[in-house]
Amino acid sequence: MNNSPFNTFTKLHQAAAPLILPNAWDAASALICQNTGAQAVGTSSAAVAWSLGYADGGALPVEQHLNAIARIARVTSLPLSVDIEDGYSQNPEQVAELTCKMVALGVAGINIEDGNDTPESLDKKISAIRQALNGRPLFINTRTDVYLNALASGDKAINMCIERLELYKSAGADCGFVPGLSSTEEARSLAAGIDLPLNIMLLPGMAPISEFFAVGIKRFSTGPTFFQSVYGHLRESLKQLTPIRTDNNFFSNALDYGTLNSAFIKEA
Repeated sequence: MNNSPFNTFTKLHQAAAPLILPNAWDAASALICQNTGAQAVGTSSAAVAWSLGYADGGALPVEQHLNAIARIARVTSLPLSVDIEDGYSQNPEQVAELTCKMVALGVAGINIEDGNDTPESLDKKISAIRQALNGRPLFINTRTDVYLNALASGDKAINMCIERLELYKSAGADCGFVPGLSSTEEARSLAAGIDLPLNIMLLPGMAPISEFFAVGIKRFSTGPTFFQSVYGHLRESLKQLTPIRTDNNFFSNALDYGTLNSAFIKEA
């Protein structure tokens, strides 16, 4: 049990270095994360949904999400944390049932969010998850959308985050995720106000990870950025490919066939 994915993942939140968590969306992206030195892999709900032809925000059918996670779990030996949005239900028992199915696939953790719902609703979902797990380990990262939804700013936002995360912690949360937080000073105040590892999402123009880590932020997620970058590169490459022009730039940074194929042969 000491070397279980859950224990490994938990210790990464207590380490003397920041946990930089790349967010994958399919087996290939997860395996590339692993083979490039990631210590753990997360998923982005947006990226997973887009890759399967659905919009972000609860549109992805649960069974398709489970199938996608099963494919990722098959190829990676790293701790895997899955973004389940709000649990795809307002019924705490249904959210707990989905979470147990994720655990059965081998995931070490989940992200679950309050989104546009009340803090009390997420509190009930976390409690139901812990009850359904009946002692089975799972790292629960609870996301509060105070900043994303612009519910408050400055000290009011910090205090609102602390109040919500304290509630989620009492229900069984292991970590607090505050996407949209981009100020090191506000991060410092938030970290000082709650005894819980904190996670933020990397955003354009932010200070370096080292500065946020120095003020108490432990975990850094990429969100859908890598998916957006990959498909942005695809779009630009397609623009360069015309009947009268074959620009070699679209071969830049491409992984060779042998490297990719051999990685999956090992996982077959």
